[in-house]
Amino acid sequence: MQLTSRRLRAALLAATSLTLVAAVLPPPAPLGIGDPLFPALGNPGYDVLAYDLSFTYRGNNQEPLDAVTKIDARALASLERVNLDFTHGEVSSVEVNGLPAEFATAGEDLVLTPARAVTTGSALHITVRHTSDPRGRADGGWVPTEDGLAMANQADAAHRVFPCNDHPADKAYFTISVTAPEELTAVAGGLPVSRSRSGTSTTWTYRTAHPMATELAQVSIGRSTVLHRQGPHGLPIRDVVPTTERGRLEPWLAKTPTHLEWMEERVGRYPFENYGILVAQATTGFELETQTLSLFEHRLFTEPGYPAWYVEAVMVHELAHHWFGNSVTPRTWSDLWLNEGHATWYEALYADGLGKYSLERRMREAYQRSDQWRAAGGPPAAPKAAAPGQKIGLFRPIVYDGSALVLYALRQEMGSAAFERLERRWVSEFQHGTAGTADFIRLASQEAGRDLAGFLKDWLYGSTTPSMPGHPQWRSTEPAS
Repeated sequence: MQLTSRRLRAALLAATSLTLVAAVLPPPAPLGIGDPLFPALGNPGYDVLAYDLSFTYRGNNQEPLDAVTKIDARALASLERVNLDFTHGEVSSVEVNGLPAEFATAGEDLVLTPARAVTTGSALHITVRHTSDPRGRADGGWVPTEDGLAMANQADAAHRVFPCNDHPADKAYFTISVTAPEELTAVAGGLPVSRSRSGTSTTWTYRTAHPMATELAQVSIGRSTVLHRQGPHGLPIRDVVPTTERGRLEPWLAKTPTHLEWMEERVGRYPFENYGILVAQATTGFELETQTLSLFEHRLFTEPGYPAWYVEAVMVHELAHHWFGNSVTPRTWSDLWLNEGHATWYEALYADGLGKYSLERRMREAYQRSDQWRAAGGPPAAPKAAAPGQKIGLFRPIVYDGSALVLYALRQEMGSAAFERLERRWVSEFQHGTAGTADFIRLASQEAGRDLAGFLKDWLYGSTTPSMPGHPQWRSTEPAS
């Protein structure tokens, strides 16, 4: 095709303009949304609506998985570049809105340069073909088990598994597909969508019915049996256990319907499409409330050193998170006390009800240590950041029993009836959304019929522990100088 001289000049001007635009883009750089504890997490400029993740596992948990991550999002600003959180994987190609995009790494970010800038309010469709590496993951992400893999992404490890906007403030729907050798079983959070065989492999697909934070995603691959039972009002319960341990674990798994009924009596209907327990033959040092499929270490149920009442209380702790943390998700990581404080509160209430460890005794013991915990980890709603390379260090006693102590003080101050109304209203008003400490203080004041901001701010942000209402004789041991 031959151009006229006028059209040629216009084309040259357009090309020059594009060159200038490209030239002024700064080098790719990591971004974050400014979380006080994890400033590099999350990315500005877009809201993720849905993830579609595909993993191919070949039977070796020390071998990288082939993966495809598809992201549907909405642009909140004009974007010449799009940052995703991603590390510990090799990227082979990227598409943005159907066109190949340039990509580079910067820190723990994957920085995309679309062929065309993304305009404010427009749809943003991203496809990343990459590997997902389970090796050397003491810092979270994939957890190798005796027969496969599981996930433990809290607090900042989802982006070590798949590219994402890795901050709980940006929840999204998930579809997860796993292709694995036919002798293995793959399970993910949410409901099953399909299962198909091709040759010697099977592909399993699951989808969430409610939005989820990236840190709560779960995938299990192994020689597992999936057990089904019903909970309250016909709720599907699905447990995933090592096949060889099915009989040994059944007495524990059978307790879940009762735990659900107990929680529903206190805070209202379970907020998700199903629930279950994933028992992993791995050593993690913790249990984890991955959405609809809580992760438990095998040894919790099999080692004789754990009393039965303690095991049940821990099971209730992870279940309680599905109201407090999973459905109502913290807006920032400094709001973690709302997750762990509430889960510890219901764990302690359950143990009290079993007559094994009274709530008042546990709270008195927590009060005695509270000043030490605050000195070591900061106050409940303003915790100190974890040491570099020790992100799990954020989960200190102050966000567990130290934060449950705040709830005990609040119940003492406002009365049991108002406190129970507050709890129900909290999980109802912010269901499947995000909320923060200021929201909780506002609701508490409304239910108490008076301003509790000063009371709660002293408890949540003070460097020392206030006097306990109803127990002025309680004392907290000062930290050693």
